[in-house]
Amino acid sequence: MPPQVAGNTRLKAARQHAGYSSQRAFADALNRVAQALGLSIEVSLRQVRRWESATPPWPRNEYQQLLTRLLHQRIEDLGFAPPWETSPQAQTAHSDTRSRHSGSRAAPGLSLHWSGKTDVELPATAGTDFAEVTAVHRRFYSVAEPASLHAAAQAHAALGLRLLESAPGERCPSLAQALAETFLLVGRLEFFDLDRAEDADETLLRALQVAGEAGDALLGSAILAHSAFIPGWVGRRSEAAERMRAARAYARRANTPAEFLAWLDAVEAECETRCGYPQEALRIIAGAEERLGDPTEVPVPEWFTWFTEIRLRGFKGNTELMAGYASQARTTLSQVLEDLPTDNGKQRAVTLADLAHVEVAAGNPETACTYATMALEELNSTWYATGMQRILHVRDALHPWAGSEAVHRLDDRLYDWQTTVRALRR
Repeated sequence: MPPQVAGNTRLKAARQHAGYSSQRAFADALNRVAQALGLSIEVSLRQVRRWESATPPWPRNEYQQLLTRLLHQRIEDLGFAPPWETSPQAQTAHSDTRSRHSGSRAAPGLSLHWSGKTDVELPATAGTDFAEVTAVHRRFYSVAEPASLHAAAQAHAALGLRLLESAPGERCPSLAQALAETFLLVGRLEFFDLDRAEDADETLLRALQVAGEAGDALLGSAILAHSAFIPGWVGRRSEAAERMRAARAYARRANTPAEFLAWLDAVEAECETRCGYPQEALRIIAGAEERLGDPTEVPVPEWFTWFTEIRLRGFKGNTELMAGYASQARTTLSQVLEDLPTDNGKQRAVTLADLAHVEVAAGNPETACTYATMALEELNSTWYATGMQRILHVRDALHPWAGSEAVHRLDDRLYDWQTTVRALRR
């Protein structure tokens, strides 16, 4: 059984997800918000500690304003129970009223506020049964149509939240763990497959809060590292770095396999590359290669399915490209393409797009167009927003050859009826 996590894990998770690694930094941020709003109140470190305790007091209205403004969540979703909710009936009535009047962006049915209804006894197999469906969704990630899998996983998450009302995380950690993984899958689909970064950020916060209910530090680390992609991909380096520091801190609390630590390196390297520091990224990747060369005997968890040595080389090839080492990138990516399983269409699309970009950099537009067209064929089988973004970057780089026959053929394929409609639908 995972170790129990004391205190208000939902507030702590929201704080760390927002980039405040210490309670002091959080108190300072709240005081800056108070000053900006013209509120003559001060949040002390002691107050933050009380809020993150196992029995957090209900904050006064002005403190609620600060917390919800800074963390973008309803006060109930931050682990606070209203003092008037003294019975399940009162809690349910208040929950219904809040749902009708809340301005939260949270998706309907996915609030993290438990209703408190604990009079229904779940079967002993509830956690295992829920986890079996989570595992099916996990296996479908590489082959299922993203929008359909997203809808199914989101509905599964809504069910999990309702079940958790009857069996809180400390009573059924396996249920909370599987629910956290489901939220992680939903967030991955939103970010990588459906190009919905803002939704993914909120979903990953939910995942982190539920992982706190389960007391699963390694899963929490995975969620935080995924959340680092969101600021990292748009150049917010310090925010990405803060989330990665939190991810590594969580990993140190667990029995962590070398493969997982290498993946953390790969995520950090990807963020560094996106923020314009490919040389630093290559240094980090070299460390990841050393980790994989000296593996531990710690088994990887079942949910850790998105990283292999081949994937690390894919990260490396893209970074070499961004660093201006076109020849090295060609060698690395060509080997990745050869080694990737034929049924891994998403990664093949990304690798082909990167190879196309290598050929653009080398002044070979016709070869670049060939690779880009092959990448589009992969997306025709399994849609992947990240892959399409890479292809569009290649097309932008082909602008000097825009009048060539090869680029015209690529445009005909890129903007045919099927591809255009699929892209616009997403």
